[in-house]
Amino acid sequence: MTAEPPPRPAPELGSEFEFGTESGVGAEDGFDTGTGTDTGTGADIAAAGGFEAEADADAEERAAGPGDLERALAEMLAFLRRRITGEYTVDEHGFDVDLTEHVVAPLLRPIYRSYFRVETRGLENIPDQGGALVVSNHSGAIPMDALMTAVAILDHHPAHRHLRMLAADLVFAVPFLAPLARKTGNTLACQADAERLLGAGHLVGVWPEGFKGIGKPFSERYKLQRFGRGGFVSAALRAGAPIVPCTVVGAEEIYPMIGNSRTLARVLGLPYLPITPTFPWLGLLGLVPLPSKWIIEFGEPVDTAGYTPAAADDPMLVFELTDRIRETIQHTLYGLLMQRRSVFF
Repeated sequence: MTAEPPPRPAPELGSEFEFGTESGVGAEDGFDTGTGTDTGTGADIAAAGGFEAEADADAEERAAGPGDLERALAEMLAFLRRRITGEYTVDEHGFDVDLTEHVVAPLLRPIYRSYFRVETRGLENIPDQGGALVVSNHSGAIPMDALMTAVAILDHHPAHRHLRMLAADLVFAVPFLAPLARKTGNTLACQADAERLLGAGHLVGVWPEGFKGIGKPFSERYKLQRFGRGGFVSAALRAGAPIVPCTVVGAEEIYPMIGNSRTLARVLGLPYLPITPTFPWLGLLGLVPLPSKWIIEFGEPVDTAGYTPAAADDPMLVFELTDRIRETIQHTLYGLLMQRRSVFF
């Protein structure tokens, strides 16, 4: 277990997942679970008012220092003590900040830092406090993109915020996954929970493409699927929360989906069962994702403060904002794809 960045305040991470027809809310409501150009990294982002590259470098150096093992052991013992004594809190949705920060996040950090080598841009576009809605493209056969997005915000945003994700009801039907999803900040993808989280000042994540995004064939990679009727926009309008477009490049290549076993998927109660160049041919080894190089970029937020809550009931306005956000993410995808040197480097 790796102890990494310095101590921070803990408001709200989650597994991920998505709004979608499969989520129990439905594309009809627009809850389908799920800019700009290159803003630069490192000193460029710092110069633009983003996060500070030097602080991140110092954090990396501390994490790799000789006292790393001792710190990890001390944190583990402190965590066990809190679990035994009950000195931790769980919110009304079941979110366990202590478990998320000291168990789940340390397991994900090596994947984020060393396996996918995620490059994060535009974190200055996420507000330091108050409700905000992060809207992202979705891909990769399994929702690794949301997990990496949550780690990026938790570790590298100046306020180290937790991304509260709205999950498909399928997540809460799986015995082991359901309690873990709750404990790591996920809640059911419904209008009421979305508005409640935003109204309480949380940072909320949504992937409007839903299962259509992560289950699309490799031939349609980086082509956004339908965003539904804009339920996520309605929730943001009612809460007066800004909408932050997020673009992820690299996740499409971790499991290139060349086929879908629809019959077996129906038998297992799954929205799809991907067939990739390695799965199921290599057995469990085929479940290992390919080590693609990732870029996550947060675009300029769409301000909703100028609208009244009644605007959420205006279908034309909701459609216009939904389409604008979708187009922003799609154009950013094209820009990032032109910038990257290769899939793996």
